[in-house]
Amino acid sequence: MASVLDKFYRFLMLLSCLSMVCAFAAIMLGVVAREFHWDIQGLDAYAGYAIAATLFLALPGTLRHGDHIRVTLVMQRLSPRAQNLLEYWCLGAASALSVYLAWFACRLVWVSYSTHDVSPSADASPLWIPQLAMALGCIGFAVSFVHALWARWTGQAFFDIPAEGDLAKTE
Repeated sequence: MASVLDKFYRFLMLLSCLSMVCAFAAIMLGVVAREFHWDIQGLDAYAGYAIAATLFLALPGTLRHGDHIRVTLVMQRLSPRAQNLLEYWCLGAASALSVYLAWFACRLVWVSYSTHDVSPSADASPLWIPQLAMALGCIGFAVSFVHALWARWTGQAFFDIPAEGDLAKTE
């Protein structure tokens, strides 16, 4: 199951990279369009949608690679038992919050779709389309936190964080 989830995280990271390329292309097209005095309606909105998709779709992969902020300063000062309890509490709370966030994001997509909500900018795009990337990223984020909690519970490693000695070798 872990290998399937790793492929899912990598797929979302690939989508995030593609979104970043789309954001770059939209921004560069806007720069070129301004030079030639062209007016491309909604280009700024599309760049914003792509940037938001980039951020949300990258959440699970960055969690898996240990790139999210962790307060290790506090953890180092605790006893091993307290560290263990705090780790379980943090992963449990983060799992609950991320599941709620995923539910809310999916609900937001459904409400936007069912009410035919459109962007207030000049493009008037249906908002449920860019919100899909946000919902997918939030679902992946929730799955990754539940996966991390399950891995902790079963004694498996979840975070792909290199050891201190490995960092010195790569520099």
